[in-house]
Amino acid sequence: MPTYIYAITNKDHPLRLDDLQGVGEPATPLRTVRVGEVAAVVSDAPEGLRAKRRDVLAHEAVLESLMADGATLPMRFGLLGPDDDQVAQALEQHGAAYRSRLAELAGHVEFNLKAARDEQDLLLEIVSESDQIRELNERTRSGSAGQDDRIALGELVAGQVAERNNEQAQKTLEKLLPAAARVSRAEPGASHFLNASFLVSAQSADEFVKAVREEADRRGETYTLTLTGPLPPYSFV
Repeated sequence: MPTYIYAITNKDHPLRLDDLQGVGEPATPLRTVRVGEVAAVVSDAPEGLRAKRRDVLAHEAVLESLMADGATLPMRFGLLGPDDDQVAQALEQHGAAYRSRLAELAGHVEFNLKAARDEQDLLLEIVSESDQIRELNERTRSGSAGQDDRIALGELVAGQVAERNNEQAQKTLEKLLPAAARVSRAEPGASHFLNASFLVSAQSADEFVKAVREEADRRGETYTLTLTGPLPPYSFV
């Protein structure tokens, strides 16, 4: 039977599992697979597992409990191994790397930040600061622009949007990095200029949240900074 994997810990982690429930309905009992200096928290994998609310919450509850008791490498929902023996082989093969990462994550949590700017405000700024774009925009709006003009306008605006979004992302990171241990960036998507996860010392979590609030206040109403956390440090496993 496949083995469902929740997390990896050091062997000296308390691993208090008695009051926790695994995924599946009925809930599958939790157990550990121990090899050398590390251990994996696992259970049997129920048939037809899907990301249902009950199972996702059960997975997260296991991780939160483990993290509260010590350094934990959280696995994403739905990670399976062929069986306990294969999980043990993986622990033996990568034990040193797991221990190194556990040492890095000890006492840390993750915060995710998504930052966006009002699109209309950005476009108005671009038009006001570029004579060429302003001229092409006026000709397009009046109907006198040809196809080449419209293409040129689109390319110029897109280039300016990308350049300014990247500039704002860098400035935001510069403000927040002093309050974080590490950062992991992801593709921001069409509506954001920044999507970044920060590894933050649990003792400094309030300081980091304060830094984000100060950055949001500094930028004003045309910017939206959405902070989520503290979370298990998925982005740094």
